[in-house]
Amino acid sequence: MFRIRMHTALAAVRHFSTEAATMKLLATMKSEEIAKPKTIVKPKTSDGNSTPSGRDTLGRRLLSLIYAKRSAVITIQKWRDEGHTVRKYELNRIVRELRKLKRYKHALEIERLNQSGLTEKDKICEWMTKQHDIKLLEGDYAVHLDLIAKIRGLASAEKFFEDLPDRIKGRPTCTALLHTYVQNKESEKAEALMEKMAECGFLKHALPYNHMLSLYISNEQLEKVPGIIQELKKNTSPDVVTYNLWLNVCASQNDVEAAEKVLLEMKKAKIDPDWVTYSSLTNLYIKKGLLDKAATTLKEMEKKTSRKARAAYSSLISLHTNMRDKDGVHRVGKKLKSIFPKMNDAEYTCMISSLVKLGEFEEAENLYSEWTSVSPTGNSRVSNILLSAYINKSEMEMAEKFYNQMVERGITPSYTTWELLTWGYLKQKQTEKVLDSFEKAVGSVKKWNPDEKLVREVYKNLEEQGNIEGAEKVLVILQKAGHVSTEMYNRLLRVYAKAGKMPLIVAERMKKDKVELDEETHRLIQETSKMCVSEVSSKFL
Repeated sequence: MFRIRMHTALAAVRHFSTEAATMKLLATMKSEEIAKPKTIVKPKTSDGNSTPSGRDTLGRRLLSLIYAKRSAVITIQKWRDEGHTVRKYELNRIVRELRKLKRYKHALEIERLNQSGLTEKDKICEWMTKQHDIKLLEGDYAVHLDLIAKIRGLASAEKFFEDLPDRIKGRPTCTALLHTYVQNKESEKAEALMEKMAECGFLKHALPYNHMLSLYISNEQLEKVPGIIQELKKNTSPDVVTYNLWLNVCASQNDVEAAEKVLLEMKKAKIDPDWVTYSSLTNLYIKKGLLDKAATTLKEMEKKTSRKARAAYSSLISLHTNMRDKDGVHRVGKKLKSIFPKMNDAEYTCMISSLVKLGEFEEAENLYSEWTSVSPTGNSRVSNILLSAYINKSEMEMAEKFYNQMVERGITPSYTTWELLTWGYLKQKQTEKVLDSFEKAVGSVKKWNPDEKLVREVYKNLEEQGNIEGAEKVLVILQKAGHVSTEMYNRLLRVYAKAGKMPLIVAERMKKDKVELDEETHRLIQETSKMCVSEVSSKFL
């Protein structure tokens, strides 16, 4: 019996997902801060284009749901009630399309059909398991596991796998579970699962090894990469993804010679390099200042671009930007627009960012205006590029005006928006605005990952001014976010020392916050104990 002892879960990262029938590797983009659409538009396919008008289909109805709270299963049941047939291959195709669109909840969310009728909050995949006319394969369960992991988390995915019949625990479902461990950076669990898969003879393809390479790259365990590649070669043959991951390792180590050897081996193995291959090489050559070689690989990369490889155009634009090639940026941008008349947010972000880096600021503003007129997403990531540019140019009045225009257009400020404004106000020594933006930045996310540099600069600014009340306010913000430390209290004490004031019962406050006192704390308490008591301190007890 194939069972695995489970350990504790960590947080998510990136990379590959398992397709049901084919088990091909699908690279996924990093998650981005995208606000909900303000208006309903025509259903979109995964390439960002609207579906053509025409006959009514189940796929079009499901893709048009847009909002996550709307029920996919009610739509399917209504389709059946109208006398239409629901076919498994059609549902599989729709689920694939929803996954590409990162609409995982719709891929899962559906009501369960039973003899008593409809009940709430179940899943498309679970619904499929209850239909007598739909026969599920191992690959279908693999997709189900992957979606559960994305929506409910690692523990639920593990429970789903454990509850599967042994006959279903084959290569597809094991690989899907391995993928989940990789996404959650669970090295020990992934390695243990690989051992079990080896015992069961499931390692006859490159995909599991590619998952492990991705994991080691994400966890910066690069010393394990040669071993996993050697093991892969013993059991099967590397594919293009293997070589691309290997090249990424070489690039991260700035090892041109090793990268060129990988490319040579790839060609000897008669594996056709793709645009990702040449993108990695070009990036490495640029970093090493080998611009002639970079120009050559960039040309090879462009030959590999196609309508199906849409992401390649953004990569080309970024690489031309890094080479300071304005003509190349404009040429590729023009080509992108000719192939895809409606650019998506990621492409606008890439193009606007490139224009800003190249000093083409007026063109960047014009392109941003175009984006606001055609995009319904309200994606603050696009706006943040220009906001950052104004702040970097120390044009805070323009930055504030631009921010106000963002809000007027219905664009919700993100953490990055508030963080940028905080840095801008720090440069201008506008303390009240610094505190306001910093508080809004921390409060804009469910879980704040402390930016040590930003916190240090905020306290430094307050210390220079001897601003006790501001320092206490920052401590309260940090307490609410659950990020109080010995150093934070020491910074507070330094502000008191600068102001020549004594804080009240600091040691007791630290004890309440479960924070240890160190030598610096004791020294600062001793230093400030000789000063006048501050009335401000009593407000924050």
